[in-house]
Amino acid sequence: MVVQAKRVLSRTMRYDSQIKDLDSSLREHLGNFRAIETSIKDALAELNRNTQRADQALSVDIPKLKDELQGSLVILQDLSTTLPRIRLRVANIRRAYNSGRTKAQQLVSDLTWLNTEFHERWKLIIFTSSAPVSWRWKVAMRIWFAILFFTFVWVVWIAISGAYRAHRQGLLWGERLMS
Repeated sequence: MVVQAKRVLSRTMRYDSQIKDLDSSLREHLGNFRAIETSIKDALAELNRNTQRADQALSVDIPKLKDELQGSLVILQDLSTTLPRIRLRVANIRRAYNSGRTKAQQLVSDLTWLNTEFHERWKLIIFTSSAPVSWRWKVAMRIWFAILFFTFVWVVWIAISGAYRAHRQGLLWGERLMS
């Protein structure tokens, strides 16, 4: 009996140890279960809040967005009809501006040409091809210059030859001065 009592006592101690281990394991699992349950409740509450927000967005915000989108489409259609007219006006303004600028540049170059002195203009017309005059005017001025130049050379030649002849004959210097 004592042996049986020892066996029963050892079994009882073993069962008691197992019950304590099971109890501590159950307490740990119960704590984990409560933590999981709290996390699930929080997630469910967040999901419910998100569902309410989504329902509110569907019922309130989406119709507003549709109305704004419709208004934007109307504005875009209006802009699509007015934009080509605006582009045409801008192109006309640009053409007018460029035309005015070109005309102003021409006027400035004409005024610069007219402000140069006569002999400078005359030299540019006769001796260069960059003078801002017509080719007829250039030809006329060059012919006129050639006629004057050859006339001057001819007069100088006559004067020099007459002076040489007078010097050779002694008419100009000395006692026999021509009268």
